[in-house]
Amino acid sequence: QVQLVESGGGLVQTGGSLRLSCAASGRSFSAYAMGWFRQGPGKEREFAAAISRSGDSTSYADSVKGRLTISRDNAKNTVYLQMNSLKPEDTAVYFCAAVLWPYSGVSRAPSTYTYWGQGTQVTVSS
Repeated sequence: QVQLVESGGGLVQTGGSLRLSCAASGRSFSAYAMGWFRQGPGKEREFAAAISRSGDSTSYADSVKGRLTISRDNAKNTVYLQMNSLKPEDTAVYFCAAVLWPYSGVSRAPSTYTYWGQGTQVTVSS
């Protein structure tokens, strides 16, 4: 069982930056692939970024590539999402997700992930 708690959301102006954190409880954090998903107003939940168990493989949605960076610290049981050059269309609730993943790569599909955090709101003003 893994519990995920996101933090770091808030209100920022266009072009600004935020760093989201997701702290995981439980054992064997390094056995889990991690992902960040987001759900904007009136939209479905969509993939943003994912990182492999060791951190050596990452994947990004085209809409965030070059602006968002996912990373993890397995010693701290934490995954991060550095968000730069934010745009109003990045406004969403951001969710952290985890899956016990025996493979070396990552998954972009929400249905793959077993554990989800409660989400943190990111609002980008124009």
